[in-house]
Amino acid sequence: MPPECRLFGTLGCHLCEVAEAELMPFVEHGLLVELIDIAEDETWYEAYSLRIPVLRRIDTGAELDWPFGADEVVAFLR
Repeated sequence: MPPECRLFGTLGCHLCEVAEAELMPFVEHGLLVELIDIAEDETWYEAYSLRIPVLRRIDTGAELDWPFGADEVVAFLR
């Protein structure tokens, strides 16, 4: 079972939309991804505003910064 993840981004972010699309095949195969809008929390905004989109594993806290493709996501989830 793949780990649960969070995708940090914000509304109107083109790269965030591209990252979501990149993750959709993984979601269709059981990956749980919670979309987090960094504009909703000052701490998230300070941590991620210059880095979004960022995929974060809930179990380990490991983060994968954009740009990433399918191969990088597979390696990240192992």
